[in-house]
Amino acid sequence: MTVAVGRSGLRPYVEKEPIAAFLLGISSGFPYAMIGATLTTRLAQDGIDKKTITAFTLAFFVYNLKPLWAWAVDGVRLPVLGALGQRVSWMLLAGLLTMAAVANLALVDPAANLGATVTAALLVGLAGATFDIVIDAYRIETLKPYQLGVGSGMTQYGWRIGSVAAGGLALVLAARVGWSVAYLACASFALPAMAVALVMGEPTRHREPVARRGAAELWASIAGPFIEFFRRPGAIIVLAFILLHKIGDTLGQLVVRLLFDDLGYSNDEIALYDVGVGFWAYLLGIFIGGALYARLGLRRSVLISLILMAISNASFAALAAAGHSNWGMAGAIGFENIASGIGGVTVIAYFSALCDLRFTAAQYALISAAASAVGRLLTGTSAGWLVEQMGYVNFYLLTTIAALPGVLLFWWMARTGLVDESIGSAGTAGPGDVRKD
Repeated sequence: MTVAVGRSGLRPYVEKEPIAAFLLGISSGFPYAMIGATLTTRLAQDGIDKKTITAFTLAFFVYNLKPLWAWAVDGVRLPVLGALGQRVSWMLLAGLLTMAAVANLALVDPAANLGATVTAALLVGLAGATFDIVIDAYRIETLKPYQLGVGSGMTQYGWRIGSVAAGGLALVLAARVGWSVAYLACASFALPAMAVALVMGEPTRHREPVARRGAAELWASIAGPFIEFFRRPGAIIVLAFILLHKIGDTLGQLVVRLLFDDLGYSNDEIALYDVGVGFWAYLLGIFIGGALYARLGLRRSVLISLILMAISNASFAALAAAGHSNWGMAGAIGFENIASGIGGVTVIAYFSALCDLRFTAAQYALISAAASAVGRLLTGTSAGWLVEQMGYVNFYLLTTIAALPGVLLFWWMARTGLVDESIGSAGTAGPGDVRKD
């Protein structure tokens, strides 16, 4: 096994690298909140019609385009700031760009100039996606291989807390001092990641690509991450797993609010169980995921999380069959969020370990974009139609079946040794990377 496993318990959570990952997660989550539910509420309160509001979700699509420019974060050295190091300089630049984009969104008036608001939202998406690229690369290169599980969990904690805190702060301030001041205040959520980069400095595991000049250097920066990945044994199979593993989960989650509405749940019940129970269950799942990764290692913990996520879809089929039941809703929501929390740790740890430390930014951007691409495409084109044709029970049973190829493929990869063979240098322990217990 190429990934060293540390001792379970609370100790790994208080090491400096996982704490840094938590702070990075806070900054990663807030731009998403600014162009998500927060912007939806702002537009609605400004009297914008629902059709126009939903069109703003295109800003999220920018995150799927990250591989198009992620190579620059690995291969382009910034003037002046570059003296601080490749990762530190890009962290500061991306953080400043994100703050500027959020400030720009704060200053536009949707009611007076909707076109400028669309542009501002897209700029937040572009800057936030770039910030994400740098944050992911910094996290992977700062964490030692044995910390990838706990570090991924701490990042998920930070992301959820950052997005919720930023969204909540925006709503509270908007009711008192207006949306412009609210958004300007939320721009400060970029500071934790920037502070981490300044305090911790350049990651010790960062490796510069082999130096080249001119057009050769540019080509190496763009093509190098892809060439390196596809030269590995079974790279096509690994890519197939990345593409397939989340289809069932993505399909099922899109229509879950429609299910609750058709079952007759009130807004208060949805807020209590879906938002309240779901939030704490997800945080619990993250902790369990970190413990499983530390105790069982990468292969078994990922396989368990994939099985649990598949079963969680079936729980919604059971809820749909049972009808309106508060206990049933709490159980389905709780189980689904615990499973998602576990998977958010173990699967992200595996994806992080796949990266080559010379191309961390570009390869993780490619992996994370591919992981959601197929699910989002199928979700947007077929989920609603399938529910209308099949009903909720059969639909959720179908999403459970849709999750099985990913489970079986990873099981086969683990049995044949392909999981270990696919690991990049980010998941391979070197001198000083294994904790002495």
